[in-house]
Amino acid sequence: MTSTPSARVTIKDVAARAGVSKGAVSLAFNHRPGLSEATRDRIFRAARELGWAPNLTARSLAGSRVDVVGLAVCRPARMLGLEPFYMEFVSGVESVLTEHSCSLLLRLVKNLEEEAGLLDSWWKARQIGGSILVDFRAEDPRVAVAARLGLPVVAVGHPSLTGGLTSVWTDDATAVTEAVRYLTALGHRRIARVGGAAALGHTAIRTAAFEATARELGLTGAAQVATDFSGDAGARATRSLLTAAPQDRPTAIVYDNDIMAVAGLSVATEMGLRVPDDVSLLAWDDSQLCRLTHPTLSAMSHDVHGFGAEVARTLFGVITGEGPGSHPVPTPVLTPRGSTAPPKV
Repeated sequence: MTSTPSARVTIKDVAARAGVSKGAVSLAFNHRPGLSEATRDRIFRAARELGWAPNLTARSLAGSRVDVVGLAVCRPARMLGLEPFYMEFVSGVESVLTEHSCSLLLRLVKNLEEEAGLLDSWWKARQIGGSILVDFRAEDPRVAVAARLGLPVVAVGHPSLTGGLTSVWTDDATAVTEAVRYLTALGHRRIARVGGAAALGHTAIRTAAFEATARELGLTGAAQVATDFSGDAGARATRSLLTAAPQDRPTAIVYDNDIMAVAGLSVATEMGLRVPDDVSLLAWDDSQLCRLTHPTLSAMSHDVHGFGAEVARTLFGVITGEGPGSHPVPTPVLTPRGSTAPPKV
């Protein structure tokens, strides 16, 4: 049996596909006793194959918790509080949750295994009606957990990383390509990138795009340094790049977030280098920080608040079975400001 846009899949269809009663499907999705694990897994598999999820209202009437959405973040608490991206992203999520009279259950975890266990306990205890998953890695364990549980989720990441889960993502590869092409068009030939954590999927995508574009443009002086997104790591990476011999020192640096770019600007100033005369700097995640520095930082701009809101709207679509499915959001747009200019010859 295959669902089509013209025929809405119902709980009856799922029951028929799994060879059980409608009551058994209800027991499975409400995590109530009375079913073997094999039967429960068969029901969840049938629901996934048919693209069916419990109706929000129906689950509410059944006593499941649908007024709370979960979000776990694998970042140190101090760093999360300093990172404008996540503050803007969460505010966007909250703007939509408020419309649905829902709350956000936010937890910080040490690793993905801890988060996978958290998702399992949240769902089985009926604490959440769905979850937002962020910071995907290759072979991410959360994909299998969400599928096994039948947990409604939205994955914030490129589909190549999210294992068939409903996904919302930015086109990082295109944005990196645009940044490198822009700096090359200004005349820069030695361009460096201060990247984020190497294990993150979106970092790997940006790394590959930077390498490919540099190779295509013949930039033999291109270099990349992996960090942890913190200002301290960004400062150290900048210092190591700018203390190279003059013929090897980059004339432009691209940063994977705004915090590291601001730290890089401070290091350049400390070393007596002028921005942009001696080195151009370009930040990812345009924020108020980028507009408060002197000179103001050029950046890859995108609506992070709107991104969070779109992720939350998509999650409610997954829960109700009426959503748009996986889709990208607009690609970050390069916004030139005072920190980029042609290199001085």
